[in-house]
Amino acid sequence: MIGLSPGPVHSVAVVGAHPDDIAIGAGGTLLSLCAADVTDVHALVLTGGGTAREDEERAALADFCSGAAVHLTVLDVPDGRSPQHWNTVKEGLEEFRRTCEPDVVLAPQRADAHQDHRLLAKLVPTTFRDHLVLGYEIVKWESDLPRTTVLIPLPDEVARRKAALLSTHYRSQHGHDWYDDETFLGLARLRGVQCRSRYAEGFVVEKMLLTVGGAGHFEREP
Repeated sequence: MIGLSPGPVHSVAVVGAHPDDIAIGAGGTLLSLCAADVTDVHALVLTGGGTAREDEERAALADFCSGAAVHLTVLDVPDGRSPQHWNTVKEGLEEFRRTCEPDVVLAPQRADAHQDHRLLAKLVPTTFRDHLVLGYEIVKWESDLPRTTVLIPLPDEVARRKAALLSTHYRSQHGHDWYDDETFLGLARLRGVQCRSRYAEGFVVEKMLLTVGGAGHFEREP
Protein backbone atom coordinates (compact mmCIF):
# COMPACT_ATOMS: atom_id res chain seq x y z
CA MET A 1 0.00 0.00 0.00
CA ILE A 2 1.37 3.43 -0.97
CA GLY A 3 0.77 6.10 1.66
CA LEU A 4 0.47 9.70 0.50
CA SER A 5 0.67 12.61 2.90
CA PRO A 6 -0.77 16.03 1.96
CA GLY A 7 1.05 19.21 2.77
CA PRO A 8 -0.26 21.34 5.64
CA VAL A 9 -4.06 21.55 5.72
CA HIS A 10 -5.11 24.87 7.26
CA SER A 11 -8.75 25.20 6.19
CA VAL A 12 -11.43 22.50 5.94
CA ALA A 13 -15.00 22.64 4.66
CA VAL A 14 -17.39 20.05 6.09
CA VAL A 15 -20.97 19.54 4.94
CA GLY A 16 -23.70 17.30 6.28
CA ALA A 17 -27.38 16.75 5.71
CA HIS A 18 -28.17 16.40 9.41
CA PRO A 19 -26.58 17.37 12.71
CA ASP A 20 -24.23 14.51 13.69
CA ASP A 21 -23.57 13.34 10.08
CA ILE A 22 -20.21 15.10 9.99
CA ALA A 23 -19.18 13.78 13.39
CA ILE A 24 -20.23 10.20 12.56
CA GLY A 25 -18.52 10.19 9.17
CA ALA A 26 -15.40 12.24 9.82
CA GLY A 27 -15.21 13.08 13.52
CA GLY A 28 -11.90 11.31 14.05
CA THR A 29 -10.36 12.98 11.02
CA LEU A 30 -11.54 16.38 12.27
CA LEU A 31 -10.03 15.71 15.69
CA SER A 32 -6.71 14.80 14.08
CA LEU A 33 -6.68 17.71 11.63
CA CYS A 34 -7.54 20.29 14.27
CA ALA A 35 -4.86 18.94 16.57
CA ALA A 36 -2.35 19.55 13.76
CA ASP A 37 -2.47 22.45 11.28
CA VAL A 38 -6.15 23.31 10.75
CA THR A 39 -7.09 26.80 11.93
CA ASP A 40 -10.46 27.26 10.19
CA VAL A 41 -13.39 24.88 9.86
CA HIS A 42 -16.33 25.97 7.70
CA ALA A 43 -19.40 23.80 8.23
CA LEU A 44 -22.80 23.60 6.55
CA VAL A 45 -25.69 21.44 7.77
CA LEU A 46 -28.93 21.30 5.80
CA THR A 47 -31.44 20.46 8.53
CA GLY A 48 -32.14 21.32 12.15
CA GLY A 49 -31.87 25.10 11.96
CA GLY A 50 -33.51 26.82 14.94
CA THR A 51 -34.00 23.57 16.87
CA ALA A 52 -32.27 21.77 19.71
CA ARG A 53 -30.36 19.75 17.13
CA GLU A 54 -28.61 22.93 15.97
CA ASP A 55 -27.53 23.53 19.57
CA GLU A 56 -26.17 19.97 19.71
CA GLU A 57 -24.21 20.51 16.50
CA ARG A 58 -22.66 23.78 17.64
CA ALA A 59 -21.52 22.30 20.94
CA ALA A 60 -20.22 19.14 19.27
CA LEU A 61 -18.19 20.90 16.56
CA ALA A 62 -16.67 23.19 19.17
CA ASP A 63 -15.22 20.06 20.80
CA PHE A 64 -14.38 18.14 17.62
CA CYS A 65 -12.61 21.23 16.23
CA SER A 66 -11.06 22.50 19.44
CA GLY A 67 -8.31 25.00 18.66
CA ALA A 68 -9.78 25.99 15.29
CA ALA A 69 -12.23 28.73 14.43
CA VAL A 70 -15.56 27.12 13.54
CA HIS A 71 -17.93 28.87 11.14
CA LEU A 72 -21.21 26.92 11.19
CA THR A 73 -24.34 27.48 9.10
CA VAL A 74 -27.41 25.35 9.83
CA LEU A 75 -30.32 25.52 7.38
CA ASP A 76 -33.92 24.52 8.10
CA VAL A 77 -34.58 22.14 5.21
CA PRO A 78 -37.12 19.51 6.38
CA ASP A 79 -35.46 16.27 7.48
CA GLY A 80 -35.90 13.55 4.87
CA ARG A 81 -37.22 15.95 2.23
CA SER A 82 -34.07 17.49 0.76
CA PRO A 83 -34.74 16.35 -2.84
CA GLN A 84 -38.05 18.24 -2.73
CA HIS A 85 -36.11 21.37 -1.71
CA TRP A 86 -33.41 21.10 -4.38
CA ASN A 87 -33.23 24.84 -5.05
CA THR A 88 -32.85 25.68 -1.35
CA VAL A 89 -30.10 23.12 -0.95
CA LYS A 90 -28.26 24.23 -4.08
CA GLU A 91 -28.50 27.92 -3.20
CA GLY A 92 -27.41 27.25 0.37
CA LEU A 93 -24.41 25.28 -0.85
CA GLU A 94 -23.46 27.98 -3.36
CA GLU A 95 -23.67 30.68 -0.70
CA PHE A 96 -21.58 28.53 1.64
CA ARG A 97 -18.97 28.06 -1.10
CA ARG A 98 -18.53 31.83 -1.35
CA THR A 99 -17.53 32.00 2.32
CA CYS A 100 -14.52 29.69 2.16
CA GLU A 101 -11.57 28.43 0.13
CA PRO A 102 -10.73 25.15 1.84
CA ASP A 103 -7.76 22.85 1.36
CA VAL A 104 -10.05 19.82 1.58
CA VAL A 105 -13.80 19.18 1.64
CA LEU A 106 -15.48 16.46 3.73
CA ALA A 107 -18.95 15.49 2.48
CA PRO A 108 -21.29 12.48 2.21
CA GLN A 109 -20.45 9.87 -0.40
CA ARG A 110 -22.53 9.56 -3.55
CA ALA A 111 -23.78 5.98 -3.02
CA ASP A 112 -25.35 6.70 0.38
CA ALA A 113 -28.87 5.23 0.53
CA HIS A 114 -30.37 8.14 2.46
CA GLN A 115 -31.91 10.62 0.06
CA ASP A 116 -30.70 13.70 1.97
CA HIS A 117 -27.11 12.44 2.10
CA ARG A 118 -27.15 11.36 -1.53
CA LEU A 119 -28.43 14.70 -2.86
CA LEU A 120 -25.77 16.61 -0.96
CA ALA A 121 -23.07 14.22 -2.20
CA LYS A 122 -24.12 14.83 -5.79
CA LEU A 123 -24.19 18.62 -5.45
CA VAL A 124 -20.91 19.16 -3.59
CA PRO A 125 -18.62 18.36 -6.57
CA THR A 126 -20.61 20.76 -8.74
CA THR A 127 -19.92 23.54 -6.25
CA PHE A 128 -16.41 22.72 -5.04
CA ARG A 129 -15.17 21.92 -8.53
CA ASP A 130 -11.41 22.29 -7.99
CA HIS A 131 -11.10 20.79 -4.53
CA LEU A 132 -10.24 17.43 -3.08
CA VAL A 133 -13.56 16.05 -1.84
CA LEU A 134 -13.46 13.12 0.60
CA GLY A 135 -16.80 11.31 0.80
CA TYR A 136 -17.40 10.02 4.30
CA GLU A 137 -19.57 7.04 5.25
CA ILE A 138 -22.45 7.10 7.72
CA VAL A 139 -23.23 3.86 9.50
CA LYS A 140 -27.00 3.27 9.87
CA TRP A 141 -29.77 0.72 9.32
CA GLU A 142 -29.40 0.60 5.53
CA SER A 143 -26.73 -1.79 4.21
CA ASP A 144 -25.00 0.87 2.16
CA LEU A 145 -21.44 1.09 3.44
CA PRO A 146 -19.16 1.80 0.47
CA ARG A 147 -15.91 0.30 -0.70
CA THR A 148 -13.68 3.00 0.72
CA THR A 149 -10.72 4.12 -1.39
CA VAL A 150 -8.97 6.37 1.13
CA LEU A 151 -8.25 5.34 4.72
CA ILE A 152 -7.13 7.72 7.46
CA PRO A 153 -5.64 5.91 10.48
CA LEU A 154 -6.78 7.08 13.90
CA PRO A 155 -4.81 6.71 17.13
CA ASP A 156 -6.72 4.76 19.78
CA GLU A 157 -7.35 7.85 21.88
CA VAL A 158 -8.78 9.75 18.90
CA ALA A 159 -11.19 6.95 17.96
CA ARG A 160 -12.39 6.65 21.54
CA ARG A 161 -12.67 10.42 21.91
CA LYS A 162 -14.85 10.51 18.79
CA ALA A 163 -17.20 7.89 20.21
CA ALA A 164 -17.35 9.69 23.56
CA LEU A 165 -18.17 13.04 21.96
CA LEU A 166 -20.93 11.48 19.84
CA SER A 167 -22.50 10.11 22.99
CA THR A 168 -22.07 13.32 24.96
CA HIS A 169 -23.36 15.83 22.43
CA TYR A 170 -26.06 14.09 20.39
CA ARG A 171 -28.39 12.98 23.15
CA SER A 172 -31.40 13.38 20.88
CA GLN A 173 -30.15 10.35 18.94
CA HIS A 174 -29.80 7.97 21.89
CA GLY A 175 -33.14 6.37 21.07
CA HIS A 176 -31.67 4.68 17.99
CA ASP A 177 -30.75 1.10 18.87
CA TRP A 178 -27.51 1.31 16.85
CA TYR A 179 -26.26 4.61 18.25
CA ASP A 180 -23.53 3.57 20.68
CA ASP A 181 -19.77 3.34 21.15
CA GLU A 182 -19.66 -0.28 20.00
CA THR A 183 -21.08 0.64 16.59
CA PHE A 184 -18.75 3.57 15.98
CA LEU A 185 -15.64 1.81 17.23
CA GLY A 186 -16.62 -1.37 15.38
CA LEU A 187 -16.64 0.35 12.00
CA ALA A 188 -13.43 2.20 12.86
CA ARG A 189 -11.82 -1.12 13.80
CA LEU A 190 -12.84 -2.67 10.46
CA ARG A 191 -11.35 0.26 8.52
CA GLY A 192 -8.26 -0.05 10.67
CA VAL A 193 -7.85 -3.69 9.63
CA GLN A 194 -7.88 -2.52 6.00
CA CYS A 195 -4.88 -0.22 6.53
CA ARG A 196 -2.96 -2.09 9.25
CA SER A 197 -4.00 0.30 11.98
CA ARG A 198 -6.03 -0.25 15.12
CA TYR A 199 -8.68 2.23 14.02
CA ALA A 200 -9.33 4.32 10.90
CA GLU A 201 -11.97 6.27 9.02
CA GLY A 202 -12.79 5.42 5.41
CA PHE A 203 -13.60 7.79 2.57
CA VAL A 204 -14.52 7.60 -1.10
CA VAL A 205 -12.64 9.74 -3.62
CA GLU A 206 -14.13 10.07 -7.09
CA LYS A 207 -11.30 12.13 -8.54
CA MET A 208 -7.93 13.30 -7.28
CA LEU A 209 -5.14 15.17 -9.02
CA LEU A 210 -1.73 13.68 -8.26
CA THR A 211 1.30 15.54 -9.55
CA VAL A 212 4.53 13.52 -9.53
CA GLY A 213 8.17 14.25 -10.19
CA GLY A 214 8.84 16.50 -7.22
CA ALA A 215 6.41 19.27 -8.08
CA GLY A 216 3.24 17.92 -6.48
CA HIS A 217 1.31 18.58 -3.31
CA PHE A 218 1.72 15.05 -1.99
CA GLU A 219 4.73 13.19 -0.72
CA ARG A 220 5.12 9.51 -0.09
CA GLU A 221 5.31 8.61 3.57
CA PRO A 222 8.64 7.17 4.75
